[in-house]
Amino acid sequence: MQMNDANDAGMPPAPAGMALLAAADLQDHLMSATNDLERLQALLADACDTLMQRFYGASEQIRTLRERPHSGEESDEVFSGVMQDLGGAVTALQFQDMASQLIHHTNRRLRSCVDRLAREAFADDEDGETVVEEAPLRPNPVTQAEMDVGSIELF
Repeated sequence: MQMNDANDAGMPPAPAGMALLAAADLQDHLMSATNDLERLQALLADACDTLMQRFYGASEQIRTLRERPHSGEESDEVFSGVMQDLGGAVTALQFQDMASQLIHHTNRRLRSCVDRLAREAFADDEDGETVVEEAPLRPNPVTQAEMDVGSIELF
C-alpha cells in the first residue's frame, strides 16, 4: 500500500520550499540511523549466540553432576546455582527478543520516512512512481516493560 498523506507516516507534511540539499541530508541521517539499528541487531544476535552456548554449558554441568556422586547438600547448592544461571539466561533471551522487535519496528518507521522524503523531494524517476514502505500501524510492538526470572513470555 502506498502512502500519499504525510500524516499516515506520523510525519508533518513537508514544507513546500524544502531545499533539495536539506532533504538529501535528512535522508542520509535517517539511513545512518537505520544502519546503526542493523549493527545493533547483529550485536544482539551475537549476544544471543553466547547465551545459547551458556545454556549448553549449564546442561553439560548438570549432566556431569548427575553422573558423579556428591553429598545431597552439595548437589542441591550446585543445582540451585545452575538454575539461577539458566533463569538469568532466559531473561536475557527475553530482552534480546524484545529489543529485536523494537529494532525491526523502528527500522520500518525510518525506512518509511526515508522513502517518503525521497518521493517528496526527488519526485518520480524514469522507472515510475516511488514506492514507499508502509509505516507500522502500532506505535510500539513491545508492551512488556519489565522481566523477572521465571516469567517466560517470548513474543
